[in-house]
Amino acid sequence: MNLEELLTPERCRAKVTGVSKKRVLNTLSDIVAAECPQLESDEVFAALLAREQLGTTGLSNGIAIPHCRLAQCDRVIGVLMTLDQGIDFDAIDAEPVDLVFALIVPEGRDDEHVQALGEIASLFQDDDLCFTLRQTFDDEDLYNIAIMT
Repeated sequence: MNLEELLTPERCRAKVTGVSKKRVLNTLSDIVAAECPQLESDEVFAALLAREQLGTTGLSNGIAIPHCRLAQCDRVIGVLMTLDQGIDFDAIDAEPVDLVFALIVPEGRDDEHVQALGEIASLFQDDDLCFTLRQTFDDEDLYNIAIMT
């Protein structure tokens, strides 16, 4: 699975004002719902928030990968976002998060979910890529950089 299968230019946002974890999850939900008419923003938000309550999806080095499963979802959907400043995401290293990749996955597609999470986590181990993504101010450039990896 490559990022071009998960992302669209419209689901990549650079330098978003985050303020809080809930606000970021809400923004991610709005982005997904705007492009996927079968998904309601409120349902996406509730599912992402419920997953966060099970345990943080904030990893380390300023990276978070919020994710959830939804019955109404018909394919794996990704959203890539950089924040204009780091926010508290309850990350495992207690550092602020400024690089977020959200995944929305159809229920019952556990293999795809696990595979996508693993690939994204692995991708974000590349310090040069993370640096470049963080320095990008344009949504389309963010998309192009992400899919070129």
